[in-house]
Amino acid sequence: MKAAILHRRGADGVAVTDVDRPHRPQGWALVRMLAASVNRVDLYMRDNGAGITHALPQIMGVDGIGEIEETDARSTFRKGERVILYPYEFCGTCRHCLAGNQPLCTSARVLGEHRDGTFAEFVTLPEASLRKVPPETDVHQAAALGVAYLTAWRMIFGKATIDPGSVVLIVGAGGGVSHAAAQLALVAGARVIVTTSGAEKTAHFRATGVDHVIDYKTEKVVDTVMQHTGGEGADIVIDNVGEATWGQSLRCTARGGHIVTCGATTGGNPSAELQRLFIRQLSVHGSTMGNLEEFRRLVRAFEAGRFAPHIDSVYPLDRVNDAFARLEHPGRVGKVVIDISAPAGFQEQ
Repeated sequence: MKAAILHRRGADGVAVTDVDRPHRPQGWALVRMLAASVNRVDLYMRDNGAGITHALPQIMGVDGIGEIEETDARSTFRKGERVILYPYEFCGTCRHCLAGNQPLCTSARVLGEHRDGTFAEFVTLPEASLRKVPPETDVHQAAALGVAYLTAWRMIFGKATIDPGSVVLIVGAGGGVSHAAAQLALVAGARVIVTTSGAEKTAHFRATGVDHVIDYKTEKVVDTVMQHTGGEGADIVIDNVGEATWGQSLRCTARGGHIVTCGATTGGNPSAELQRLFIRQLSVHGSTMGNLEEFRRLVRAFEAGRFAPHIDSVYPLDRVNDAFARLEHPGRVGKVVIDISAPAGFQEQ
């Protein structure tokens, strides 16, 4: 089968080559991949990978959608059924798994991080990590659910209470997770303020129904947020940017409000500003992906048409490095997707 293999660190360390199909253990399924999305963690694995237990060479890719190719005879899955991948192997027996919090599993293995991933024609996973979807499911949109949208779902619905009318500020909304968070906050009935830059991106978000769009390159973010909230600030701030925006995000948060983060793309060591945290009684939440129940709810909401992932562009597997370059491009809005089942000659969309 063909797969995107990380052989060594750096942009020139990824190549699409032929490798053997993965072995399918009993109780697992062999899935023929249709599409997968590109995530920031893919760039981290390519360029650094520190702190993540793994060995090179390794197949890249964390999430995706495919079709069942092979299962046990007594499986509830049948060949050809379409499935979205929950991107974890989890033990099911540790205290976190027993509490239904699989992302905290003490022996969790994440696809594309701790083990071979989804940028391949086939992948194996425990059946517990698969969710059936209808055959007419849009594969490019569904490919984005397992990481970006699952992470955003937990941030919006799991970490802090959002009531209709709550003010949610999304920092750097053009990114995959942040764009997803903006969509899901609207689903929750929140008043959504986003920061982004450039005429094209600001026009895009104005068309989505958000309450206000701030161009952080031409406007003072804190002043603008305060103007649009009567001087109170945002009840919840979603900030995955890190050091470059953390102080600003703290100043934008209302008294008793919440800051939720799942990333630190500009650095992970901002000033804590402890006085502001305790005087204004702010809460800071770390979040990564979501549990199985959150995954089920996310997929049900997607199937019900409550939101549709915004796809920036689609590339064939053999152009995975072009997909990585697009992910880093400042003009990107939403998700970059790899179409693994694309025929020869497919051109990016």
